[in-house]
Amino acid sequence: MRETGPGLRGTAGIDEAGRGPMIGPLVVCGVLVQPESITELQRIGVRDSKTLTPKRRVELAKKIRGIADRISLRRISAARIDDLRAKGVTMNEIEVRAFASILRSLRPDKAFIDAADINAQRFGVLIGEKSGLVSLGCSIVSEHFADSTYPAVSAASIVAKVDRDNRIRELQKNYGAFGSGYPSDSRTVQFVRSFVVDKTPLPAIVRKSWKSVERILRESKGEQMRLG
Repeated sequence: MRETGPGLRGTAGIDEAGRGPMIGPLVVCGVLVQPESITELQRIGVRDSKTLTPKRRVELAKKIRGIADRISLRRISAARIDDLRAKGVTMNEIEVRAFASILRSLRPDKAFIDAADINAQRFGVLIGEKSGLVSLGCSIVSEHFADSTYPAVSAASIVAKVDRDNRIRELQKNYGAFGSGYPSDSRTVQFVRSFVVDKTPLPAIVRKSWKSVERILRESKGEQMRLG
């Protein structure tokens, strides 16, 4: 077992699910494995979660939990995202904080990260600085599409997606069917529009700071005024 710096060991992969939707949480996941377990992740068939069916993701998530030394999750609710953005915190900064928190929790000596910033290297540097682990000897590889390249990141993307899907199902039990939560989903758009029709405030599960939400509300109010 390799060890670099005080208490740093293993390989971590970190990824997120739910950056783009206008409903529901952002989920960031870190998976810590030992180097010899990487081949086991490859053997069970981990890859970018977006290329897998929901059923297959659930199956793999169970196997990943059996292989990983540790799994760490951070869930940032829609309300929390809105609160931070109102204070001038960007989505990139929100993700840097979450990724760094997971890195501190897992304490790997090497980490592979699926970069959320357009500048992948900058994203990795910021996470390294904020986590404090680089100064202890942790090596960070931050790349776009890392979930398609590194098995540990693929594993993290799968667990993150399964966790977010579970959260969405729980929310739908309380708020009714609203689709996937993405702006491209007509059911999601109609769900947001319905609050304008009913003249009621948007629920906390909707990211009110999203431009797509603001556009739907603006267009719906305009339509209501024309009908009036």
